[in-house]
Amino acid sequence: MDGKKLEYKGEEALKEIERLTREAENVQQELLKEIITRNRNTEYLNNYMTMTMNDHVQEFKHKVPVITYKHIYPYIQRIANGGEDSSLISGHPIVEMLCSSGTSAGEPKLMPTIAEDLDRRTFLYNMIMPIINQYVTGLDEGKAMFLYFVKAEMSTPCGLPARTVLTSYYKSKHFKGRSHDRYNDQTSPDEAILCDDSNQSMYCQLLSGMIHRQQVLRLGAVFASALLRAISFLERNWVSLCNDIRTGKLSPVITDSGCRLAMSSILKSADPRLADEIENICSRRSWKGIVCNLWPKAKYIEAVVTGSMSQYIPALEYYSMGKLPLVCTMYASSECYFGVNLKPLCDPANVSFTLLPNMGYYEFIPLGKDETYGNEDDDDEDISLNKLVDLVHVKTGCYYELVVTTFSGLNRYRIGDVLQVTGFHNRAPQFRFICRRNVILSIDNDKTNEEDLHKSVMAAKRLLEPYNALLVEYSSYADTSSVPGHYVIYWEIKHCIVVDKAPSPVVPKVLQDCCIAIEEELDYIYRRCRTNDKSIGPLEIRVVKSGTFELLMDLFIKEGASINQYKTPRCIKSEAALKLLKSNVKACFFSPRDPTWFP
Repeated sequence: MDGKKLEYKGEEALKEIERLTREAENVQQELLKEIITRNRNTEYLNNYMTMTMNDHVQEFKHKVPVITYKHIYPYIQRIANGGEDSSLISGHPIVEMLCSSGTSAGEPKLMPTIAEDLDRRTFLYNMIMPIINQYVTGLDEGKAMFLYFVKAEMSTPCGLPARTVLTSYYKSKHFKGRSHDRYNDQTSPDEAILCDDSNQSMYCQLLSGMIHRQQVLRLGAVFASALLRAISFLERNWVSLCNDIRTGKLSPVITDSGCRLAMSSILKSADPRLADEIENICSRRSWKGIVCNLWPKAKYIEAVVTGSMSQYIPALEYYSMGKLPLVCTMYASSECYFGVNLKPLCDPANVSFTLLPNMGYYEFIPLGKDETYGNEDDDDEDISLNKLVDLVHVKTGCYYELVVTTFSGLNRYRIGDVLQVTGFHNRAPQFRFICRRNVILSIDNDKTNEEDLHKSVMAAKRLLEPYNALLVEYSSYADTSSVPGHYVIYWEIKHCIVVDKAPSPVVPKVLQDCCIAIEEELDYIYRRCRTNDKSIGPLEIRVVKSGTFELLMDLFIKEGASINQYKTPRCIKSEAALKLLKSNVKACFFSPRDPTWFP
């Protein structure tokens, strides 16, 4: 974005969104021309393009193949190992490698990034508040309690930083050197956000949020799972936090010098009255509505609650009494930031993202509804280049897989996300996130995608509600250690305390009913394999001990995932993760009968 404006505010930002979406086709074409011009001398493009045609865009579209990570990885590895420079794939110097979350399909991927990419991310962040201010007023009169975290970074053999996209942003001058903005006055000091120790960071950010509890107008985290992890942390540590407020002294468990210095200006003196208020709230038998009770002026919760994150909605509604809107603001990945939600107060089930045409060049692989389960590495050589659809030519109601071309060297790269077009804003399409292509369960001819598994689990968990039990988290794997193989679903269940009502234990029959309820919701092929072909065994739910999925998160964080970007894998592929889950199983339940199936 050389020489282009990054910071837009208020009406100016909204006008820029209108301009970009009105001129989406032209913006996309000019963007692709610029990418090709800058990267025309790279080894990668020269493998496919002669650059002798007058129309480089048409040559690109006819000759450059659609790829997955396995195709670009050798180039990335050559740059990361040193000895060869960025010109392999990019006309601009690659300044760092961004690590994907690495929890959806095994090892983290390294994504090349150039300095200008931070400008694009900042541009998108600057669009968020002007959009929200159209729907929520007075946000400049208080603070935001957003829980952000960094991950200790690594280096490639040639010395390039290797870190998560959010760590990159929080450690950049764009974040640390940002000007004061009354719409983004945060409770968390930068020193706490930038602390590599996630527990110390969490402690200090929650402490600061509680000290400013009467000023907090909105709260959240990047993903809903991180916010729920914070509530769980608060359940374990509120006594210590109250003691800090009561005495005016920070707990000695905080050893990070930056955190201690920053908190000394926030925890200025003893405040027994505030400590008593918080203690009175946190010591109640039921934590239903705890978010509203601790932060009574909060107007909404901000977090990603789409896709697999939607399963956390009941828990967030429990802790907020359903009084606070759940706001999902943007659609982004390590590869590229894509778009924004222009209707942030909509129901989470109706969230659609408007792709901004200046962020990257977008193309789409059309999918039939029954194709959304495929693996992102399947059949990439078989994709006809003529099959790809440009941004402005997608059709409402249809399903697509997103393909992106960026300045940093990704050319026609399959992101792996399945999207459904819900409509258009001017000329720019709006998409609902459906699922990741590379998360599947399969025993025989069955292919269960993330969305279908999620819908089935959500239907079954309703059987827990009469027992005041909450499904905290779930994952799965295809157990083929016996014949026939079968689906295993790991569930962590929490019994919610309801005032003046004794908790009812979830009896074995209920969990058996949950097993068959999941199976009844799975597709025709799965039910045929189970009932007619007998090629799949009865589905099994394994109930794990409380806190197991936090241990799973800790495992992935230890292996390099970021607390910001962590998403519970819906299909377990890691042996270490599977071992952890198996070691924490406290009860197993199987479907008592075959699911319904008719030829």
